[in-house]
Amino acid sequence: MEVKPGYKQTEVGVIPEEWEAKSLGSILSKGRLGGNYANQDAEGELPLMKMGNLARGYFDLSKVQFITPSVRPEPVHRLVYGDVLFNTRNTLDLVGKVAIWRDELPVAYYNSNLMRLEFDPEQVCSNEYANYSLNTEGAVSRLRALATGTTSVAAIYTRDLMKLQVLVPPKPEQRAIATALSDVDGLLGGLDRLIAKKRDLKQAAMQQLLTGQTRLPGFHGEWVSVRLGDVADPSRSWSFTGGPFGSNLKSSDYTESGVRIIQLQNIGDGEFKDDYEIYTSVAKADELLSCNIYPGEIILSKMGDPVARACIIPSRHSRYLMCSDGIRLAVDSLRFANNFVFAQINAPDFRNRAANAGTGSTRKRIGLTELRNLPLKCPPTKDEQTAIAEMLTEMDGELAGLEQRREKTRALKQAMMQELLTGRTRLL
Repeated sequence: MEVKPGYKQTEVGVIPEEWEAKSLGSILSKGRLGGNYANQDAEGELPLMKMGNLARGYFDLSKVQFITPSVRPEPVHRLVYGDVLFNTRNTLDLVGKVAIWRDELPVAYYNSNLMRLEFDPEQVCSNEYANYSLNTEGAVSRLRALATGTTSVAAIYTRDLMKLQVLVPPKPEQRAIATALSDVDGLLGGLDRLIAKKRDLKQAAMQQLLTGQTRLPGFHGEWVSVRLGDVADPSRSWSFTGGPFGSNLKSSDYTESGVRIIQLQNIGDGEFKDDYEIYTSVAKADELLSCNIYPGEIILSKMGDPVARACIIPSRHSRYLMCSDGIRLAVDSLRFANNFVFAQINAPDFRNRAANAGTGSTRKRIGLTELRNLPLKCPPTKDEQTAIAEMLTEMDGELAGLEQRREKTRALKQAMMQELLTGRTRLL
């Protein structure tokens, strides 16, 4: 293969002539494993970073465990800003993740499945650059090739890790690359903070508007309390019903085209997720009319934590079939605004009432009768319900726009990493 001028062929591909491909061991000054500390889910004073907390390039703190109070960790295992950690053990797909610590918590330690990588400052300009370099597509692919073990339990041993080939540009170019990518990270951080602020504002607005504590201009009158069962459309006998839908569906009824079946376990917090698609024939769907659900209807879960989480059926198809245990609600459109009822169902107050009405210790379940009787507070007119729903929908739209912008920025960063950290595009 012909190599264009200014580039050379190496074992890790074509790179600029001024760059080098070196083993990780040759550019490290030290690698230090964390401590084997007893830990707990209950919140404590000392958070412990584990393999599940490492994502590609950053830390995920959605679930944090804590060192048990009786254990005193070693000071050397305390994280400081800029530490680069490597995940030595995980599943075959997730082992070998690299992330940089940016003081996400005031204090934190790391455990023995993680290794802190300390780089030779004569060869690597900064930990920021090293973190970017070890998260390129090529580096991730080479790390996966080093993993040994089963699909569920795999490891990358230190002796193999030290042989990992990494690209080392001249330090001035490293600094330029790190600066460019750090600028994008700064933009992402700003978007994350703005999204968090908008979510907090929406939660506050929901608490005020959905309880009547704050009224929109032009609306007056006392709010009324109704049961959830009262908001169902009385003209459709099947509008609010429960039970195991589609239990008589057989594998022979499924076809490659026809009516989509949704599974209730794919309902998130206010979100419809049809990741798993099954189809059945239109003729079979006509036979199972009681299982038909339509765009705009609300589906509530009967089981889970929390119970009664809800979503609105999307309009991508003219109808769907439900094949899982759940409850369908078609709102009486003459008296109630559909999106207002949906917002009320997903509000914390209603969720708490549903949880208290449910049964079961490990996994809650709520029956149709209990759900029907749950109180729902409503404005006296449908116009006010609609105005509240429109305001909340507008806030949702702002959030969706910001999240879309964040995803585009992330994609831009990935493209920049692929160009800059392979030498395809130079910052000279």
